[in-house]
Amino acid sequence: MVEAPIVQSQPRLADLLTIESSVSIFYSYAREVELSELFNEESARITLLVPTNKAVMALARKPHQGPTPLEDGRVISEQEYDVLSKENVQRWVSAHIIPESPIVLESRSYDTLLAGKSIEFEKIEGHSERPDWARIVLDRDIRIISKKEAINGVLYLIDGTVKVD
Repeated sequence: MVEAPIVQSQPRLADLLTIESSVSIFYSYAREVELSELFNEESARITLLVPTNKAVMALARKPHQGPTPLEDGRVISEQEYDVLSKENVQRWVSAHIIPESPIVLESRSYDTLLAGKSIEFEKIEGHSERPDWARIVLDRDIRIISKKEAINGVLYLIDGTVKVD
């Protein structure tokens, strides 16, 4: 007897990130860190705030570059730079992950996986014809432009990036 393949009713977050070409830069960074394993875990219940490629490209300093270097004249080795770079990417990706799903977006604050970093959601007035999630801004000026549901969480496409500094 041949067993039928197991068919999932919904994709995983990793599947959504794979097929959404407008967020390929975020997903490329996320795959560099172990946190990305959460995107495949069916038991994970996370909310991803995923910046578009355009939002990432608009950053003055990209996540792998980290904060502005100190002007102390110190020179670091390539190995130190790689370690710092990976830590910066980890921090940046962590700031875009809320470790619960689903969440209530209206006038609430949620902690992210980055210690000490929370995201504040606010409802903006008007636009009653739009879905609830489209009437929310996070951190005062970042708009949610799309919502996609997965078996292990929710992905919100955002038009900015969560600030970590």
